[in-house]
Parts: sequence; C-alpha cells; structure tokens
Amino acid sequence: MSFPWARHYQPKHPIMRWIDGKLPLPRFVYNATGGGYPVPRNLNYFWNFGVLNGAALLIQIVTGIVLAMHYAANTEFTFDSIVHIMRDVNGGWFIRYAHMNGASLFFISVYIHMLRGLYFGSYKAPREMAWLIGVVILLLLMATAFMGYVLPWGQVSFWGAQVITGLFGAIPIVGQPLQTWLLGGYTPDNATLNRFFALHYLLPFVIAGVATLHVWAIHIPGSNNPTGVDVEGPQDTVPFHPYYTAKDGFSLGVGMTIFAALIFFWPNALGHPDNYTPANPMQTPAHIVPEWYFWPFYAILRSFTADFILPAKLWGVLAMFSSIFLLFFLPWLDTSLVRSGHYRPLFKKFFWFGLVPSILALGYCGGAPVEPLNLIVSQVATAYYFAHFLIILPLVARFETPLPLPTSITAAVLQAQDRRLGRGASAFRIADRNAD
Repeated sequence: MSFPWARHYQPKHPIMRWIDGKLPLPRFVYNATGGGYPVPRNLNYFWNFGVLNGAALLIQIVTGIVLAMHYAANTEFTFDSIVHIMRDVNGGWFIRYAHMNGASLFFISVYIHMLRGLYFGSYKAPREMAWLIGVVILLLLMATAFMGYVLPWGQVSFWGAQVITGLFGAIPIVGQPLQTWLLGGYTPDNATLNRFFALHYLLPFVIAGVATLHVWAIHIPGSNNPTGVDVEGPQDTVPFHPYYTAKDGFSLGVGMTIFAALIFFWPNALGHPDNYTPANPMQTPAHIVPEWYFWPFYAILRSFTADFILPAKLWGVLAMFSSIFLLFFLPWLDTSLVRSGHYRPLFKKFFWFGLVPSILALGYCGGAPVEPLNLIVSQVATAYYFAHFLIILPLVARFETPLPLPTSITAAVLQAQDRRLGRGASAFRIADRNAD
C-alpha cells in the first residue's frame, strides 16, 4: 500500500485475531476495499463502472453454471436443450435471459469503463500495468462472448462461427490449419460445439483471476481521479468504505434496475431473431451479423474491399485485430504529462468530436446491411480511429498547451464547491429581488 496514512486492520475479537494470525484474509479484504484503502475524494460516477463489471461477471458465472447443468453439447440435441431450459426447467427462462442480457450489461459497462480511462488518462504512468491487464480482460471477454454465442446452435450461431473462424483462414501459410484446429474439422460441428462449450465455461474463471490482478495493479499506485493530479496527503483522500461503497451501491442499484427491466420487458431486444431457428448448414441467412458488441470491429473488417499487395480480406482481419492490440501501446503513444482531458483543450475536441463519433459510426455500420453509404462511413470512421491513436495523439501531446492544473485534489474540490455556492448565492439574490 502506497498510502502511509491509511488505516490498517487490527482485529479486536480473539477469534478474528486468531484467524488473522493464521490466514490474513480479513486484513487483505479490509486493506483492499475498506477503510484501509484511501481513494481520491473527487471521484465521479464514471468510477462506479468497475463495480458494475464485477457484478456482471458474477451474474455470468452463476447463471452459466446453472445453464451448464441442463445444456447438451451435441449438435443433435443442443437446440432442443435450449428449448427445454426455456420451457421445462423451473426459472430456466429467467436464468437464460439473465445470462444473455448479462453479456450485454458486461460489455456496456466495460466499454464505458475504458472510455473513461481514455479520457482521464488512466493508462498513463504509474498505472500502465492496470491498463494493460484491462485490455487483456477485454480480449478474454470477447473470446468468451463469441464462443458463448455459438452454443445455442441457431442459424446465426452456426453461420457466425463459420464466418468468424473463416477469418483465420485468410492468414497466409498457417491460416487454414489454424481454422481447422479451431473448428476441430472443416466446418462447425460436434467438435466445435464441445471445445467452444469447454472454453466458454472455463474463461469466466480466468477473467475473474485476471480481474483480481487488475484491481491489485490499481491499488499499488492508487486510483486515478478526474483532475489527474497525484494524491499529496490524507486531506486528498477518503476511506473507500463507507463513502464509495455507498456510491457504488447506488450505481449498482440503478444498473440492476435497468438490467431487470431488460430481462422482464425486452429480453430479446439485443438478440437476433434468426437465432431462434435451428442451425441449417444448407441455408445461409440473408444478413449475417455478430452480436451488437462486436459491430464496431465487424465494420472495420468489412471496410476493406480492394486488394493492395495483400488480399482485402487479410487487410480486414489485420485491421480488426490491430484495433484492439493498438490499445496495448497507448501509454507510450500519448506522451503528454497531463492525464485528465479536462485540462487538455485540443485533446478534448478530438476525443468528443472525433474518436467517440467514429466508434459510434462503426457500431452502426457493423450492424447495418452492406450498402455503399454504410461502407463509405465505415471506411472513414476506420481511418479516423487509427489516425487518432497513431497520428493525432502523438502530435497533440507535442504541440498542445494544457490548461493550468489544480495545486491539489483538495484545491480542485474546494474551487468546485465555491463555484456551486457562488451560483447558489446568485440565484438566491435574484429570487429575493424578484420577490421584492
């Protein structure tokens, strides 16, 4: 722990002292999440998505274990086992809908969590390792979600597996053997279903372990904050409990309310209707698209249409994977010493009016039919996405003149309070004058 003023766990009850002496688990939990872990006093609600990530992961693990008890990983019976879960298992419809929509909840929370990190510079020193581990979690999550989407063995599941694994076939020399190894044959079949089911069941526990490393890597230097200013002393922090456990609890309640509404009122809103049709290798769906959380990457893949030295398909595959692996190098691409986007006027403009719209445009184009206009938009958005990280960020870091930073976190908090009190006092004076 890098905070010498933090309170450390001192058990009072004899039994707790005995447990802590033999296995210091209570001390570890207290120092990691309780009063022993000071956090900056100015964290806003964008910092609450970490607990939503943990809740979504827990939901996926619990519901996944229950579903695995009734699931049959065999192409002859898989679709019927899904129908059995929905119709015959007590509460099976709820468990399956919670698992389906829990994946969307997880991705929404992760994407907002990462956008917050991009804007507030959470990838910069001394938190590079926490950022790198976070990108690993994203990759594991995407692999888990893809394999999970294949398991219902509906039309979109089958053809999604055929198309996505076919991307590896575009890789020279090793592509075809790699695709055959992934599928366990030359087309999605029983071997594919069995290995995808085994990996889909295993990977959430791997994600839980890597997430523990992620939290550990954050706790060593401490959490970032909206100003990006380092913690100077105890006056800049408050204990995680009860201040941020209460704040996290409120955000968790709001998130779970929205999640419950999705399950009970719109359970299939984020799914594809063709996946309620059994897989048919002899009939190709009119419009093959992955789940919505893969749409930006799918748009990048489809934006390459012409061969240039390499085949267009290979360019698309390389760009799709590079769009994620690029994030690993972000701490060294952005060399600005200022972390928070609040104090970087030029960076702020490129972020809100360039990067965010390009990602949203890619998300729309990835789920839309392949039409000339959608293709042009996805190509422009893809070009800007890579230019933002490889060209714009390094140039902005070099030529931008940041705004003056607060002298401390406490000073920033007090200035914000003074501004709010000033507006309140002005409003009071106006109301008083109108009353007179």
